[in-house]
Amino acid sequence: MGVSTSRPDKGVALITVDFPPVNALPAHGWYELADAVRAAGRDPEIRCVVLAAEGRGFNAGVDIKELQRDPGHGSLIAVNRGCAEAFAAVYDCEVPVVAAVGGFCLGGGIGLVGNADAIVASEDASFGLPELDRGALGAATHLARLVPPHLMRALYYTSRTATAAELHAHGSVWKVVPREELLPAALELADEIAAKDGTLIRLAKAAINGIDPVDVRRSYRFEQGFTFEAALSGVADRVRDGFGRGGEDR
Repeated sequence: MGVSTSRPDKGVALITVDFPPVNALPAHGWYELADAVRAAGRDPEIRCVVLAAEGRGFNAGVDIKELQRDPGHGSLIAVNRGCAEAFAAVYDCEVPVVAAVGGFCLGGGIGLVGNADAIVASEDASFGLPELDRGALGAATHLARLVPPHLMRALYYTSRTATAAELHAHGSVWKVVPREELLPAALELADEIAAKDGTLIRLAKAAINGIDPVDVRRSYRFEQGFTFEAALSGVADRVRDGFGRGGEDR
């Protein structure tokens, strides 16, 4: 259990997340993931990173139970910083990152794949931000990199999900394959990237990041400020306790 790194092919690092039962990560898990991605990116032998997961789904976001066990806000601060670190590690990774998404990709999972360079998804993959049902906010920055603006807003406000096929139609998913073909398909793309000159691929990653119209790190941290406001006001707990339907407006 945890985060592991292997080298399945020349020039490729495979980082696998495994936090049963649904890959909802505690604060330390986000930091572990960030450290693994950064270490792979710094390795001069690596030219592409594949981010994958064991189990039923790619990522279910943060471990809500960890937050509920903390009567204060220490866990919320820790997990928000951990998420920001992990998302930034994927974005800033010195080489391209390919996300291999099977099953559900929710909450913090959107932060990871939204900052990845390419996404390969299984036919059963679904993508969404159920944050409003969890008493939280955040990662609209990253969902906006996957779908057009008005669809992003509708998905965000309703907590609905989009399928891999829908994201493929929008151009944000590179390829959709049966579940059993997911990792081979992701490695095939990674191998093609890793065949490029190592110095040049790193320059290309830096150049592409440099022309992004939105500073994803600052944008996400701005969103997180409203998550803190929701927590401090009590609305976060009220909504979580009511399973997303909670309470009167105050």
